[in-house]
Amino acid sequence: MTFADLGLSDELLRAVETAGYTEPTPIQAQAIPQVHMMKDLIAVAQTGTGKTASFVLPMIDILSHGRRRARMPRSLILEPTRELAMQVAENFEKYGANHDLKLALLIGGVQMGDQVRALDEGVDVLIATPGRLMDLFERGKILLTGCELLVIDEADRMLDMGFIPDIEFICEKLPTTRQTLLFSATMPGPIKKLADRFLTSPKYIEVARPATANINITQFKVAVTARKKQDVLRSLLLKEDVQTGIIFANRKTTVRDLNKNLRRLGFASGEIHGDMDQASRMAELALFKAGKINLLVASDVAARGLDIKGVSHVFNYDTPWHPDDYIHRIGRTGRAGATGRAFTFVAGEDAEAIANVEKLTGLKIPVFTLDDAAEQVETAPALPAAPAEVEKPAREDRPRRSEGRTRRGEQRRDQPRKAEAAAEERIRPEPPQEAPRAPAPERSQRVEPAPRRHYPADPPSLPGEWNGPVPGFLGISAL
Repeated sequence: MTFADLGLSDELLRAVETAGYTEPTPIQAQAIPQVHMMKDLIAVAQTGTGKTASFVLPMIDILSHGRRRARMPRSLILEPTRELAMQVAENFEKYGANHDLKLALLIGGVQMGDQVRALDEGVDVLIATPGRLMDLFERGKILLTGCELLVIDEADRMLDMGFIPDIEFICEKLPTTRQTLLFSATMPGPIKKLADRFLTSPKYIEVARPATANINITQFKVAVTARKKQDVLRSLLLKEDVQTGIIFANRKTTVRDLNKNLRRLGFASGEIHGDMDQASRMAELALFKAGKINLLVASDVAARGLDIKGVSHVFNYDTPWHPDDYIHRIGRTGRAGATGRAFTFVAGEDAEAIANVEKLTGLKIPVFTLDDAAEQVETAPALPAAPAEVEKPAREDRPRRSEGRTRRGEQRRDQPRKAEAAAEERIRPEPPQEAPRAPAPERSQRVEPAPRRHYPADPPSLPGEWNGPVPGFLGISAL
């Protein structure tokens, strides 16, 4: 089967051929005719099967007839993340190159003024995340009464992120006669309830069992310890001759540290995580798509929505906490019929997490041994070594704890005293110069004190004079 067999227009077929595609994937072959017939659709398909093109292509043909009006988009596509919204916008630009269609992208982290101006000029396709769309709707900047077609993409991810109430609110504001397409990798109860409420006699398509991994991806698990993860990753990057790869970690701090170490080792790597602003994320993705960096270290913010052609390898540096995230992580490779390889590092504490992954996928992931990579580790540039441990002295040579505490205590007590003494020494003034003293006389030359005089106890009284005894310290004679 070819795309021409699906009833696409000649202009659209030329754009598809220019993009390098000749045969539709199973989800595209089943979904495109249903969308062309204006039927509601529920499509359960794993990531990487080409489901984005399965609604983008027929939408372009449908919207090619009609005119746009200010603040009233003709169609609406809801996406859970900014990255996925941008990816869908790129698909519209690529496949709609031969059509006069205008689209607007409503996502957070972008100036709202530019988005409002685009809406005022009128758009055929509005691609939005629920949060930003709700914000503009409450401000009165957008009207949904003219929307003819609604796409809810990655519905299970919407459920995980808590967007279902927003989606219900948006659906209530749309015309009841619209066409609704719902795409999801899994079909949990809340999503089925949502579909029953807002879709009318939908056509149900399932191209693979829910939560199964792409058969084009060769999967391995690697037993490692937490301290050896970087060495094992370096070995695999060299052994596998990775051309383009994505490395997933559970924590943003791990993403940053790992990217720094890879760059220090000479790898062309970049990073993307939730702490980065939208402009920085877009810049890193642009470098990765352009081939200026061939390794992208990412948190789960990038696990969904990245459709980058030619990703040959995915490395789960950390085993994902949720088994659904495993499916979406490794789905970045093996896309559009290509093959890929996925390696998951499993430490001792990850036993339960990897067991949940194998239970969900129904696949016993084979163990990858690193014997063949031993030489690679030896010849590869070494990672920054940890500080060497100081050899401990024998027990009899070690100071007793009490002695060590005593000496340390004395040192602590002496430190302020020494500091005070040094300060006092710096500020103490110079003592005044004393005049030279005369040499003391020799013992033989010393003058003997005069004999103490004795006065009569009761001297004669004189008129007007002191008639009492004269104290000896006055040193005067009695009258």
